[in-house]
Amino acid sequence: MSRHAGPPRTADAPSVPEPTFAERARTLAYLGRAGTLATLSRRYPGHPFASVMPYALDDAGRPLLLISSMAMHTQNLESDSRASLLVTQPGWTGDPLAAGRLTLMGHVHRIPAPDVDAARDRYLAWHERARYWVDFEDFALWRLEVLDVYFVGGFAAMDWVTAADYATARADPLADAAVGIIEHMNRDHADALLEYARHFAGEAADEATMVAVDRLGFKPRLRQGERLSSVQIAFPRDVTTAAASREVLIAMLKDARAGR
Repeated sequence: MSRHAGPPRTADAPSVPEPTFAERARTLAYLGRAGTLATLSRRYPGHPFASVMPYALDDAGRPLLLISSMAMHTQNLESDSRASLLVTQPGWTGDPLAAGRLTLMGHVHRIPAPDVDAARDRYLAWHERARYWVDFEDFALWRLEVLDVYFVGGFAAMDWVTAADYATARADPLADAAVGIIEHMNRDHADALLEYARHFAGEAADEATMVAVDRLGFKPRLRQGERLSSVQIAFPRDVTTAAASREVLIAMLKDARAGR
């Protein structure tokens, strides 16, 4: 097992709570909706064969795939069930190595008849357009049984996540609202982000940009001169809705200004 560490924290620096890698992996899997499926080529034995693959997730976070028997990846899976699904952070426009990504490794099998109806409903809830071909004779639902998970949260944040931890974790409750919160804060409250960084993290900066937010806090990327860094700032309580995030951020700004 390898873990890349960021700059060392000082001995007296308080610990800032963050979601576990298992939670972050489940959140990214929930948001991704499509990934790259790597199967083992039947035409060229031993060679990986990568395909674009929409997916849905079941309650245990296992990817559900709707695939045609005519597709090359399906033919590969019929010969060898081993596969990996790579999911990358949707909507990311910066350095691709700074984005979150997730590799789910395991075996892909056709979903047994008793589970098909539930899987079909889940898949169509995620991919409504698939309703036009879901019942074609050559299409069937398959499921990736996860054996192991590798999560990368950007620079200096990466590790293996056990299949058990991934299966029991849940997507962050702010997952669907995060993009809107980030856009709003960066567009309308750049000055507040500087005050949060100064008061709650002891970081002076010329510019601050929110790059992530979750139930436990948020992460601004800071620029001071030519120096770039990021810091995690904790919420005073768990935040589970966009409305609650607004209330907490307003209260935190009042505290920051009162503490000048």
